Amino acid sequence: MGKILSRDDLKSEIDALHKQGKKVVFTNGCFDILHVGHVRYLREAKKEGDVLVLALNSDHSVRAIKGEKRPIVPEEERADVMAALESVDYVTLFEELTPLELIEYLKPDVLIKGGDWEEDKIVGRDAVRSWGGRVAVIPEVKGASTTNIVEKIRTVYRSE
Repeated sequence: MGKILSRDDLKSEIDALHKQGKKVVFTNGCFDILHVGHVRYLREAKKEGDVLVLALNSDHSVRAIKGEKRPIVPEEERADVMAALESVDYVTLFEELTPLELIEYLKPDVLIKGGDWEEDKIVGRDAVRSWGGRVAVIPEVKGASTTNIVEKIRTVYRSE
């Protein structure tokens, strides 16, 4: 079995990991153009448990959140890139605008978001706490974002 799983296959895997006493960490996002902020964030997230699950916004949900010009990289390619990272154990796609339904289904032990999120605004925090899990916020790498990369490319190559 590879790292990219359907939500049902991932649920079976997580249930088995929980039976082995493993701590499952969950994070989510668009991860459109991989950058140093993503890599450092995921490396730190992995330290919060035994297994890191990354829920990736589908193309449909990225467009709904970020606008019609995004994502730049299609979901299948984004999933492959994220699965190639050493810190990521599993990747699954979700269509919804938020990962709440997926969080409630998978029941991770730790929910992680980046420092650009205030803890009281993190989707799924109440659910995770309701089954004894915890929420952690990892500081963001200032200036590292897909939007900034796109703007730099536009600026640098505008006159060519």
